[in-house]
Amino acid sequence: MKRLLTGIFALFLAIGLTGCGSTESENTLTVSATLDPHSKILEEAKPILKEKYDIDLEIKVLDDYYIFNKALDAGEVDANYFQHRPFFEGEVEEHGYKIVEAAGIHLEPFGFYSKTIDSIQNIPDNAEVIISNSVADHGRILGILEDAGVIELSNDVDRLEATTKDIVSNPKNLKFTEIKPELLGTTFQNGEGDLVAINGNYALQAGLNPMNDALIIEEVDASNPYVNIVAVQEGHEKDEKIQALIEVLKSDEIKQFVEDEYKGAVVMVD
Repeated sequence: MKRLLTGIFALFLAIGLTGCGSTESENTLTVSATLDPHSKILEEAKPILKEKYDIDLEIKVLDDYYIFNKALDAGEVDANYFQHRPFFEGEVEEHGYKIVEAAGIHLEPFGFYSKTIDSIQNIPDNAEVIISNSVADHGRILGILEDAGVIELSNDVDRLEATTKDIVSNPKNLKFTEIKPELLGTTFQNGEGDLVAINGNYALQAGLNPMNDALIIEEVDASNPYVNIVAVQEGHEKDEKIQALIEVLKSDEIKQFVEDEYKGAVVMVD
C-alpha cells in the first residue's frame, strides 16, 4: 500500500512539473531560421521582444531548406523565417503542409559571382553556370540572366516557373549545373564553375555582399515576388506572440539595423 501511494504521489508530482513547464513555455516563441541574415535579424529582435512583450525568443539555426517547413508543420517550432514566397508556395503544394504566411519581411538580391569573369561581355562560350537545385529558384535565376541579355526565355512560360528547358536563345551555350543551395557559397570560394548563382543569405555567409561583389545582380523593387516571409501553422498567424514578432521585425529599430549591417544586401519591405 505504501508503495502504491508513493507511486501515485510520484505521478502527481510529474504531472505538476509538466504543468509548470508548459506554463513557463507560454512566454517562449521558437523560430527556425538560416544563419545569415535571418537568425542575425532575429537576434537583434530578441531583446526588443523581451522588453516590450516579455517574450523569450528561441532561435533554431538550420541550413537544409527542406527541413524547415516539415518541422513547422509537425509543430516542432512556432514559426520559421528563411524562405521566399515561391519556395513556400511550392512546398505547400507539393507536401500539403498546413502552414501559412504570417508576413513578408525582407528581400535579398540574388547575384551571379565569378572568380574569372570581370564583365557580362566577357562570359566565355560554353561557360558552366552553377545554380541551386531548388526548382523554386530557377525562374528567378533565369529571369536575371534574361534581364542581363545573356539568354532569352520562351514567351509562353511564366518567368516564375521557368526552367532551363524554357531557354529559347542561349548564344553563349551556357551549361547549367545544379547543386544544393547551401553549397553554392563554398562552391564559389573553391573556384568551381565560371558563374555561380548564389542566394542572398548564402552569399552573405560566404563573406560576399551582392551589391558590391556580384557580376550580375537582381533588380529589387516593389514588384519583386521573392519576399522572405515568416511562416506559421494554419490558424496561428494571428497569435499574439506571432503578431508581436512581426511588429518587432518591421520596427524602425530592425530596419535601421538591417540598413547598417547589410548596406543594401538585405532590403526590408513594408
